[in-house]
Amino acid sequence: MEMWFSEFHTPDVKHSIRVNRQLYSKQSDYQRIDIFETPEFGRVLTLDGNVMLTERDEFIYDEMITHVPMAIHKEAKDILVIGAGDGGVVRELTRYDRVRRIDLVEMDPMVVEACRAYLPGNACRLDDRRVHLHYENALKFIRRCEGKYDLIIVDSSDPFGPSEGLFTREFYGNCYNALKDDGIMVNQQGSPFYTEDAHAMQRSHKKIASTFQISRVYQAHIPTFAAGYWLFGFASKKYHPVDDLDPEAWNALNLRTRYYTTRLHKGAFYLPAFLEEMLKEVEE
Repeated sequence: MEMWFSEFHTPDVKHSIRVNRQLYSKQSDYQRIDIFETPEFGRVLTLDGNVMLTERDEFIYDEMITHVPMAIHKEAKDILVIGAGDGGVVRELTRYDRVRRIDLVEMDPMVVEACRAYLPGNACRLDDRRVHLHYENALKFIRRCEGKYDLIIVDSSDPFGPSEGLFTREFYGNCYNALKDDGIMVNQQGSPFYTEDAHAMQRSHKKIASTFQISRVYQAHIPTFAAGYWLFGFASKKYHPVDDLDPEAWNALNLRTRYYTTRLHKGAFYLPAFLEEMLKEVEE
């Protein structure tokens, strides 16, 4: 009998992946966690029935949410990562010798436990000496921080359910206060294609743009995410995400990537007309 995993992107659209077997399934205090083995995408992590990552395309998301801000802020040493219990963002950050400390705040320890066991390619650097795991509510954690971080990466799930509080004006204000004077915040902004997702993106961007001096949106193609088209937010107190890019400096680090390049970095900020219009609606 064939086994398929299906995720509804809207009530009228769903994305299905053939499954060989289910490797893990548990209900934590916060969410249902499943890991599947699939022929096309390798192992797939889902939370409450939503795809968080697949072995086949996780590198796109993790590289774009990490290397874009790290290429701009050449002195980023103290970093806060919110969510990202799978370890993919941490894996990319630990490739930089200059990084001094990474605080990873993950609400659900069972996500980390599952990924250590079944997704070692992502979780492989969680035991790096620079990484400090905090199993607690990110909203409470960030309130205790002031002028502490060069970079904050908000790798949350969608703005519904357990992660809803990570898309509020209060939260973005607390992130602003937790950053140093030249700090950067990046976050996942979802897809602009389907109506509900697009409205959530607009609400989030409006709040960020009213909090930070510089606020831009950039894009990537991620096949297993909604519409295959995903956005990230770049918010900064000082640095512009394109004008302050030094391609030669980043390329001199000789970091091998599969998606990110400094050429792609610039292009990712050039958005299609419909998206520019959606952003202007909430910026004005």
